[in-house]
Amino acid sequence: MPTITEKIIQAHLVEGEMKRGTPIAIKIDQTLTQDATGTMAYLQLEAMGIDQVKTECSISYVDHNTLQSGFENADDHKYLQTVAAKHGVYFSRPGNGICHQVHLERFAMPYKTLLGSDSHTPTAGGMGALAMGAGGLDVACAMAGRAFHLTMPYIVNVQLTGVLQKGVSSKDVILKLLGMLSVKGGVGKVIEYSGDGLQNLSIPQRATITNMGAELGATTSIFPSDEITKEFLKKQGRVEDYMPLFADEDAIYDETYVIDLNTLEPMIAMPHSPDHVVPVSEVEGLKVDQCSIGSCTNSSYMDMMSVANILKGKTVDENVSLTISPGSKQVLNMIARNGALAEMIASGARILESTCGPCIGMGQSPITNALSLRTFNRNFYGRSGTLSAKVCLVSPETAAASAIHGYLSDPRKEEWEAIEEPKQFLIDDRCIIKPDPAHADKVEVIRGPNIKPLPINTPMEDSIQKHVLLKVEDNITTDHIMPAGAKVLPYRSNIEKISEFVFRDVKENFAGLCKEKNGGIIIAGSNYGQGSSREHAALAPMYLGVKAIIAKSFARIHHANLINFGILPLTFCDEQDFDTIDEDDILILEHLHELAPDSTLTISNQTKNTTFTVKHACSQLDIETLLAGGTLNLIKQLQHKETSE
Repeated sequence: MPTITEKIIQAHLVEGEMKRGTPIAIKIDQTLTQDATGTMAYLQLEAMGIDQVKTECSISYVDHNTLQSGFENADDHKYLQTVAAKHGVYFSRPGNGICHQVHLERFAMPYKTLLGSDSHTPTAGGMGALAMGAGGLDVACAMAGRAFHLTMPYIVNVQLTGVLQKGVSSKDVILKLLGMLSVKGGVGKVIEYSGDGLQNLSIPQRATITNMGAELGATTSIFPSDEITKEFLKKQGRVEDYMPLFADEDAIYDETYVIDLNTLEPMIAMPHSPDHVVPVSEVEGLKVDQCSIGSCTNSSYMDMMSVANILKGKTVDENVSLTISPGSKQVLNMIARNGALAEMIASGARILESTCGPCIGMGQSPITNALSLRTFNRNFYGRSGTLSAKVCLVSPETAAASAIHGYLSDPRKEEWEAIEEPKQFLIDDRCIIKPDPAHADKVEVIRGPNIKPLPINTPMEDSIQKHVLLKVEDNITTDHIMPAGAKVLPYRSNIEKISEFVFRDVKENFAGLCKEKNGGIIIAGSNYGQGSSREHAALAPMYLGVKAIIAKSFARIHHANLINFGILPLTFCDEQDFDTIDEDDILILEHLHELAPDSTLTISNQTKNTTFTVKHACSQLDIETLLAGGTLNLIKQLQHKETSE
């Protein structure tokens, strides 16, 4: 009766039982990092004293911060290359492509577990891998051979029936599901796909759907591994990596939903949330200022070919800026050879590097008050780099059609040549550097001046008395907490410097307030920390002295990151207590050394002379981690104990 998810977890289970909602630990087969999170992950791996990684395969990608306007990014790239060679990690050079696109092409396998320091790691679920995003420290622990701890997820079945119409894409499938379930609808769950509609979805189309499952808050999303999977792997020259993987016919799911592909129409996520979804037909005609096509969600060969064929012989509207980012060197090379790239260039499109680029705020910010259509996965406020911009999420077909007309357009009205998957993908791995363990001891790890020592927290005190530094509402993202973009991300390996940007767009001089008050506490609404896996959104607040977050609820990855760095994540027993707390109130948390799983804690509001009760979702290991002041401190304690024994 097991589902696909249960079959993979059972084969990798090292601690716990597969009982929904309880702590488990699983063995990790593969890891991936990218440069925005990878520098910190490898600094953490070095701090553990690990010689060679213990995984079957670990890959370091450079795809986020490739803009070299100063020495910082270039120095980090050299550090990543040399530390990968030192510790047995594959290195994908800058320009080789976006981590999730390249991983799908060259490394992802059915039935494997994959942990990545990027929230969109579930992209590989399109191939039947149990692929999860996590903070860099969790990935470093996996590379060190430690199990990955998580809560046994509930499993949701989404049945896809029928066939997509021309002009309707897999992006519209996941946008539809986001509209149905919301950005909180997948928390604590795995989304598992089935149905007769799967036979008409290619691996890249499936990967688009699992990629944006991250926006549901899901632990991951996964498709079966079938003949379509086998054919894709064959075309990538690695059919030996195939293995069939299906749920049993009588598999039991916790929830079931059905999406009829026959009746699905083009969808759009309106500002400023991926679940603010309506059909394109309801808002068609809106004037468009920018269209950006690419990202790990929509940059595959098939996506690029659809766009090229829509643009063929046409010109981008004079009032629209169209940018296109092919997802990998493989994709870029193929469309360059078959003439599709020339069609894009002739239309007036601006061709960008095969990187995340505008999706992570790395260039191409739209004009003031723009309406920007993006084929990306997130349209959070300010993420584009232009605070006044209204960013919407659409399919590549919708973006291309709209770029031509200058207004939001339904791509079903366009005429273009149908696309077929190539008989063979171009295979050229020269930009992936394979590690040579035999020469690892001769490798010098090169560290630029911007790479600073890793800050370490102190053990948690039994009593905390701190001011409320900030009070925020629901759905605060990691972009709110730790902004991305070209001005911030070059400091990702310099926590002292990057901490100056914490909550930059939410509260003026938040970092200065933390220093003035000697740290403090943050009060938050529901789904605090949704979005990116960037652990800097926990690490930098830790550096600033934030000791606890009290929220209505947390996003999964951020909750884990807070624990990893010794920040106490608490939730209100009565959400109405949220309304009784104001910024600058003084809260007293006592008897923290007595924390236990499923326990509650009474907090005193000294300013208001009131009390309220909070709870937590921490396992015994989580509590031990918090008391130690974070995962690295706990690992050092365990290593010292093992040495002493």
